[in-house]
Amino acid sequence: MGAVLRFFLIACGISWLVWSPLWLPTFGVSSLSVLPINHALGGFGPLIAALICSGISKGRAGVRSLFRSMVDVRSPLLVLIALLAPFLLLAAAMIYDAHELMLTGILHNREFPDMGFFTFLLYSALFFGFGEEVGWRGFALPRLQQRMNALWASVLLTVFWALWHWPLFLYRPGYVGMDAEGIAGWFFSLLTGSVLLTCLFNSSRGSILVVAIFHATVDVAFTCEAATPAVVGVLGALITVWGIVTVVVMKPGDLARVGRMREVDG
Repeated sequence: MGAVLRFFLIACGISWLVWSPLWLPTFGVSSLSVLPINHALGGFGPLIAALICSGISKGRAGVRSLFRSMVDVRSPLLVLIALLAPFLLLAAAMIYDAHELMLTGILHNREFPDMGFFTFLLYSALFFGFGEEVGWRGFALPRLQQRMNALWASVLLTVFWALWHWPLFLYRPGYVGMDAEGIAGWFFSLLTGSVLLTCLFNSSRGSILVVAIFHATVDVAFTCEAATPAVVGVLGALITVWGIVTVVVMKPGDLARVGRMREVDG
């Protein structure tokens, strides 16, 4: 657990420092320069922390292992599921809500309207897919699963993951002004996502590539123009059902048919 706590503190330190020009104005500090991709760069905090902590605990071999997992394509079916499933669920939500499917709405993003679909997908995969998942699932999850079953590891990791997001509530649209009910719903969505990411990670025998793709495609699906509040509600419900079915079918112990990935620091 000590290695996970060290990773978490370093990840928070890096990300919160990078995000500081964005959240410090809330406390009256507005003299820091803000970069065009300041928020995105903060997503690298968990990745950098994972590389540092892997180097401390396993040396170069640990760092190489993370890099190998980032390009692990031994489970092409899971790569395909991670790539397509969020968009298929989004399409189902759109049809349920409006009885029609508007592809143009899926291909355009609200946050970066001038950025093409594939460019935004790559942006999301780089900064928040790999940026976060190398740390959360690649480094922390196997160490938590060494001490507890996959479901409890997912729950505890969700707590760390949620706390890491803390500064976003001071500056990020969609977070600022969120009431207690909204925060509870947001945390539950993180928990559902954590369960599904654990399932994908364990099922792929530890592929960071798979979970990074899934993290990115979920983000893209939830922020596209077609994702109206009503569609987001349906999409969230569908993903929640998927998460519950995963726990029931795969069982809490491993959340996968092939067992859970474990790591012991040496």
